[in-house]
Amino acid sequence: MTALALMRLLEQAGGLVQCDKMLLRRRSRDVIELSEQSAAQMRHVRGADMAMIFQEPMTSLNPVFSVGEQIAESIRLHQNASREEAMVEAKRMLDQVRIPEAQTILSRYPHQLSGGMRQRVMIAMALSCRPAVLIADEPTTALDVTIQAQILQLIKVLQKEMSMGVIFITHDMGVVAEIADRVLVMYQGEAVETGTVEQIFHAPQHPYTRALLAAVPQLGAMKGLDYPRRFPLISLEHPAKQEPPIEQKTVVDGEPVLRVRNLVTRFPLRSGLLNRVTREVHAVEKVSFDLWPGETLSLVGESGSGKSTTGRALLRLVESQGGEIIFNGQRIDTLSPGKLQALRRDIQFIFQDPYASLDPRQTIGDSIIEPLRVHGLLPGKDAAARVAWLLERVGLLPEHAWRYPHEFSGGQRQRICIARALALNPKVIIADEAVSALDVSIRGQIINLLLDLQRDFGIAYLFISHDMAVVERISHRVAVMYLGQIVEIGPRRAVFENPQHPYTRKLLAAVPVAEPSRQRPQRVLLSDDLPSNIHLRGEEVAAVSLQCVGPGHYVAQPQSEYAFMRR
Repeated sequence: MTALALMRLLEQAGGLVQCDKMLLRRRSRDVIELSEQSAAQMRHVRGADMAMIFQEPMTSLNPVFSVGEQIAESIRLHQNASREEAMVEAKRMLDQVRIPEAQTILSRYPHQLSGGMRQRVMIAMALSCRPAVLIADEPTTALDVTIQAQILQLIKVLQKEMSMGVIFITHDMGVVAEIADRVLVMYQGEAVETGTVEQIFHAPQHPYTRALLAAVPQLGAMKGLDYPRRFPLISLEHPAKQEPPIEQKTVVDGEPVLRVRNLVTRFPLRSGLLNRVTREVHAVEKVSFDLWPGETLSLVGESGSGKSTTGRALLRLVESQGGEIIFNGQRIDTLSPGKLQALRRDIQFIFQDPYASLDPRQTIGDSIIEPLRVHGLLPGKDAAARVAWLLERVGLLPEHAWRYPHEFSGGQRQRICIARALALNPKVIIADEAVSALDVSIRGQIINLLLDLQRDFGIAYLFISHDMAVVERISHRVAVMYLGQIVEIGPRRAVFENPQHPYTRKLLAAVPVAEPSRQRPQRVLLSDDLPSNIHLRGEEVAAVSLQCVGPGHYVAQPQSEYAFMRR
């Protein structure tokens, strides 16, 4: 809200902003009072002097224009560039934010990109006009740790080059420690503490700041432990009181509830005057794994590595070109539409983009009740009680059922989607970045809720995430994906404490640490060619060969270690 008020965007939605002063020193060194600018004047200020990276890229990008057109439009408006010059600069910005095949991506549309790639497009658009002030609202939420490290370094480099001020809004304290000079802590709409990053992290004064820091998940906190454990929840009233740790020994022996063999999913790319398919995105290449009742298997990897596509393919939300998907002995990949709908009662999906997965015309109560109605499970009165219970379980109020999606924050919308997925008591939940939009305290509550439900009902989770600290806390096993293939899979303890593949080691090394004194070494922002999973039509990619290196621990033997490390 504070950032939207600074950009004068709240007023367009009927909001009222009151302030004593709201001054901006423009790139031309002129100082203006933002509250006194007309709507036409603010259109010139936005983009050229102030830019904002929004939290939800899918709702911020125009679905009817290509990525290149949207970035180039801002460059043309504020830099007086020709269309050709603007497209060249747009391509350069996509290169800077580490998007492979940048020239190809220019002609793609937002829905054709992964969540992480859409976020990088938004970052490229905001930085393209080199503003005097950049407001970044959770800019790295949808990014994996390696791309996050590159983006944070890029913002710091451009900040130094352009003397740019950055307001960085985030709930990731590791990111705060890495990028911030000063920190302002807000609680219930008020600033409760401010100071240098060292003061805030090493000598916090306010109870909320101390509770916030205590709730930060630390990579390595599960060292020596075999099973998932609940997050310790710290309260403002009793900051020293923590719940006793409970090990999540929930995996049921016997047959797996879900078995995947040699899954292949590809997307066509058209080009030329005849709009023929000339190339394909090899999103998922011969992926195999099992999931047992009561188990959490986490899929990790960079954005664009095929994690989300794998999850969607399991429910046939995208069609695959090969492989087998077996749920409780039944082939999903060959089911008729009617039988597939009935099966989806037992397998639910929590989507990465909560706003796109909620109907803006329905109240959230209706959205949660809808799957109950579709499957004819509960009458109206019982369904309403079920909705109230679910909302309370995810930290919302029963009266919120009458509100619409746009009335909630991104984190609250994600909790609504989690409540809807839980409504049918499924046997398997595929959670695609289910907690990435949540602050650390709510994230801990939701993870604990998922663990409680797993313990009570034996739910199996396929947990897709780039947050390695959360993955370490919640997982029984971990599978690491790279360019559509699993390159390492095994028990969580083995993968985290003894990673064998160079790509796995790189992922773990890139995790930001909530300690300002531990600065990450500078890395090269741009390399020669970025690895890509786009290939000519008909071109086959060699499947990786997994070798056993320990009990249940398998790792691919890379053809060239450089191929995995050059990013």
